[in-house]
Amino acid sequence: MEFVEVFDSPGKGRGLRVTKEVWAGDVLFSEAPFASVVFDSHADNVCHCCFRRQEKLQRCGQCRFAQYCDKTCQRAAWEEHKQECGAIKTYGKVPNENVRLTARIMWRMDKEGGVVSDMQLVTPDELEDHIGDMTEEDLRDLKVDIHNFLDFWPRSSKPHTVDSISHILGVINCNGFMVSDQRGLQAVGVGLFLNLCMVNHECWPNCTVILNNGKIELRVLGKISPGEEVTVSYVDYLNISEDRRRMLKQNYYFDCTCEHCTNKIKDDLKMAGAEVDGVKVPDEKVKEITEYSCKMLEKMDKARRDANYNEVVKICRECAEKQENVLADTHIYQLRMWCTLSEVLSYLQYVDEASYYSRKMVEGYIKLYHPNNAQLGMATMRAGVTLWQAGHIEVAHGMICKAYAILLITHGPTHPITKDLEAMRVQTEMELRMFKENEYVYHSMREAALKNQPMKMMAEPANEGIKNLFRRK
Repeated sequence: MEFVEVFDSPGKGRGLRVTKEVWAGDVLFSEAPFASVVFDSHADNVCHCCFRRQEKLQRCGQCRFAQYCDKTCQRAAWEEHKQECGAIKTYGKVPNENVRLTARIMWRMDKEGGVVSDMQLVTPDELEDHIGDMTEEDLRDLKVDIHNFLDFWPRSSKPHTVDSISHILGVINCNGFMVSDQRGLQAVGVGLFLNLCMVNHECWPNCTVILNNGKIELRVLGKISPGEEVTVSYVDYLNISEDRRRMLKQNYYFDCTCEHCTNKIKDDLKMAGAEVDGVKVPDEKVKEITEYSCKMLEKMDKARRDANYNEVVKICRECAEKQENVLADTHIYQLRMWCTLSEVLSYLQYVDEASYYSRKMVEGYIKLYHPNNAQLGMATMRAGVTLWQAGHIEVAHGMICKAYAILLITHGPTHPITKDLEAMRVQTEMELRMFKENEYVYHSMREAALKNQPMKMMAEPANEGIKNLFRRK
């Protein structure tokens, strides 16, 4: 660990700090998971080795549960899967992801011990499990998982005490990290990354975490001086401070005392009313539409979970109409409506309308997020692609260039998304030159190309993007 060291962080326990000056885009460390599993909900459409989403996967012939891209992935995963494979056959069913991950962690510890790398800063036994902080409901779930683990754990494997089992389950509960698909667009699994668990939270962090080719990378967002603590954000900054603190207390059992929470920085922007012709909208009207938006967001979320996308569009359009000229372009409820509306409209191929809302969404995000925030980069990229699809080549190229600059820092040049975006940037630059030389010819060629090669449907909107780093059951 060339750039970081463990230290006692005031009020936070142990943390990591840098030992030398680092700059935006630097990678402090890269780490493979101690163990990882695919989510129960994605077990049939994601490779259990590389976490790649595939339409057709090859099922393990013995347990009939694990699925792989091909023989190469199956062979690569066998060392970690073989004990799980036998246990599933004997047990007669597949336990949930918590039990499966706990079993994989314990099998590895039994075989290799708690330290498996010279770069490792902590062992699973040394991590906090926060069992003493759990609610009664969480404790009930924990007891069920312990019971299921004991039924699942093979008699031929080393026996473990209830305390050691509950400790690992507790560690997973508050330290399990979201594992994304190969494009980095959706959470499809959970893993335990031991060094990452040492990085403390800050709502306005100086680092971000990206999964790249099966490993997490801790990437720097701006200059960090020697001795400064390394931080990441456990929750999305696009929540007001009160909600962030509630989520952090409920999910990670600590009270956030960062400057952004203490001073409620940007909370006013996130709940602000609009100004119409220089006159502020009355607070009562802003409150009324805010409460209305909250109810509509719940209806929209339900329709989205049901994949009823036409209903999603109907709800969002109705809400956006009420929000217009009442809520500011930084109001988080309006931004959430625009985000969903632009994504679903793109999927349904209403690209002109989708490009309008995606552009407004990015303009609001820029006023709220850190300039090198990964969510801002991804949103800007999606807006650029949507604008390009709608034929707005000048604005699209500008958006794609902005997104590329952000993703070079947050994802790095070797990440699949960054590589795709670089190709898109080169293509739109070429198209923009053609557009400036002869606008009529450009549009004629574009129209002919689209007729001969119909635009592909956008990927189906995911129910859950990767906004929160650490996963809660």
